[in-house]
Amino acid sequence: MVFSSLFFVLLFLPLCLIFYYSMPSIGMKNIVLLVFSLIFYMWAGPTFILVMLADALICYFGALLIGRSEGQGKKKAFLIATVGSVLAILVYFKYTGFILSGVKAVTGFPEVIPQIILPIGISFYTFQLISYVADVYRGEVKVCRSFFTLLLYTALFYQCIAGPIVRYSTVSRELVRRRLTIDGMYKGMVRFCTGLAKKAVLANACASLADEFLAAQTLGHASSAAIIAGVFCYTLYIYLDFSAYSDMAIGMGLATGFHFPENFNYPYVSRSVTEFWRRWHISLSTFFRDYVYIPLGGNRVSVARHILNLFIVWFLTGLWHGASLNFALWGVYYFILLVIEKYIFEKHDGRLLHVIGHITTPLLIAIGWMLFRFTDMSQLLTAFKGIFTLNGNRLYDKATYLLLRSNVIILFISFIACMPLYKKCLGKVSSFYRNRGRADSITVIWNMIFSIFCLVISVMALIGDSYNPFLYFRF
Repeated sequence: MVFSSLFFVLLFLPLCLIFYYSMPSIGMKNIVLLVFSLIFYMWAGPTFILVMLADALICYFGALLIGRSEGQGKKKAFLIATVGSVLAILVYFKYTGFILSGVKAVTGFPEVIPQIILPIGISFYTFQLISYVADVYRGEVKVCRSFFTLLLYTALFYQCIAGPIVRYSTVSRELVRRRLTIDGMYKGMVRFCTGLAKKAVLANACASLADEFLAAQTLGHASSAAIIAGVFCYTLYIYLDFSAYSDMAIGMGLATGFHFPENFNYPYVSRSVTEFWRRWHISLSTFFRDYVYIPLGGNRVSVARHILNLFIVWFLTGLWHGASLNFALWGVYYFILLVIEKYIFEKHDGRLLHVIGHITTPLLIAIGWMLFRFTDMSQLLTAFKGIFTLNGNRLYDKATYLLLRSNVIILFISFIACMPLYKKCLGKVSSFYRNRGRADSITVIWNMIFSIFCLVISVMALIGDSYNPFLYFRF
């Protein structure tokens, strides 16, 4: 089950909200959320819930042991054991095939690589549980004495399979005590409907076009224009898809009294790669910063050690996105870009970076998305060569022109949706009416109309099109 399915939008979510709001206490509401969360998660495979329960139990008892221990040595030992255990589970399910493929390439053993099914969302909830245990060790949060509460934090269907990665410290109070308001319900549904349209209408359309332009069967003789158009469509799709699920998760959280952190902040307007990663998948970036980069020493070390720290962080960031060589290369690619920015451009002439940043950064990001898309290295090389017509392909073809022309409106709207233009315009309109004392009513009316419109066109799109890819299966 995914957020952008008719079953979820028209039945699962409404039923959850009806039962949720009919309960008289937070405790009863939490039971409703946990029951619906477990049903939602088991929809992809009933056995997967056992992995989540195992991780939650390990971290529950691990945190209890850390909290009860007096010596720092014991606390650290329990931390290492707990984090090591849940990471071992993650590595087994997500990276066994990748590791054994590398071993086989070198040694020829094993003959058969086991096909292990990846539990959906395991990377997200594993990182959430690690952050909880680490924060208990640091003394930044109190130990959760209720396994039920910790399981709800782990399994909450809003964000357990697609993020954002929510730290326990962010929602610990709201898990047991939160205020439900009409304003929160209204803002949450506006955010959810906006995210739904972003996914069902825009992201799916861009994904379909990207698949058509970059199809493996035709990639070898596709024109340069077709490949560039495909990369452009994929660049739009990857942001719209990721941010749409975050919008929907944040919206459902608001509607039920939770306040999840923002996960995307219009990253394609960035003037540098550093800025891009401050705006892109913010919860993941901050996780690696706080739980990997800073414990390694951050930038308060020698230049050589700092570069090593950056390499470790970005190599792991790449592998987190998928157990494949292309994702490791994608992480290393950003490591190289960030080292160049910090030690060449910023050190010698930071102004130059700002001058050329608006032009070069989007191009560098688009190249990165090519690494992200093509898991087959031969296809990646073919695509790169095709851009420069090194495959014996043409620079331009009429089919590409016709396909772009017939989809120019949806591509234009998708491009605008990746920019903060709508948000800025809405802010200016609100400021205009605020001076006349009517800002709240105008904004509420417009948001309600816009949300209903988004919901209607999303349902129409989902009814009329079976193409609804779910990028998060690899996580």
